[in-house]
Amino acid sequence: MSEWYEQTKEEVLAALQTDAASGLSSAEAAARLEQYGPNELEDRGVKSRWRILLEQFTEIMVIILIIAAGISYALGETIDAIVILAIVVMNAVLGYSQEYRAEQAVAALKKMAVPTVRLLRDGHLVEVSAREVVPGDIVQLEAGNKVPADGRLVESVNLKAQEAALTGESEPVDKRDRVITGSDHPLGDLVNMVFMGTAITYGRGTMVVTATGMNTELG
Repeated sequence: MSEWYEQTKEEVLAALQTDAASGLSSAEAAARLEQYGPNELEDRGVKSRWRILLEQFTEIMVIILIIAAGISYALGETIDAIVILAIVVMNAVLGYSQEYRAEQAVAALKKMAVPTVRLLRDGHLVEVSAREVVPGDIVQLEAGNKVPADGRLVESVNLKAQEAALTGESEPVDKRDRVITGSDHPLGDLVNMVFMGTAITYGRGTMVVTATGMNTELG
């Protein structure tokens, strides 16, 4: 992710070649849609349970442990072999559980895709399909909205966002359009950014889109 949070909103707007008061032109938006592609998560296919389970035993470290268990058994170290195999099985169970839940979570998040978005085009506030959102679009946000893409806030009035889908934080986060200094901040600390898949719970604001589709944090 570009360090948009370290830049002033004027710098972000200039870098994305857009205007907070009028947004992109229809022609420019069409060109960017061609360049960046639709604003949607790619469907790479949900793995079957058997494939997920098999993959737990094909990692290099797991194979090494299985070989080590076989050698221990051949040398008469039966207890050591059992302990190693027990570790392999527990690792497989844990890995399977985590990956299967992750697959289900991604499928659920994709179903949460925003159907339409209110944004500025040619100086007018219009409603377009979320698939047509591109970097540089000026999007209006208010309580009850799902955030359609990643963006840097250019205006925030008592804005709060629920980011549990990304950060696990149960409480809504206060959002402001001030610059954040420093680097290596966790997502939860980036209060001047909003992210695809999160929800606005209070207030209103305006964001300039910085990333769409698979280039978002969710992607």
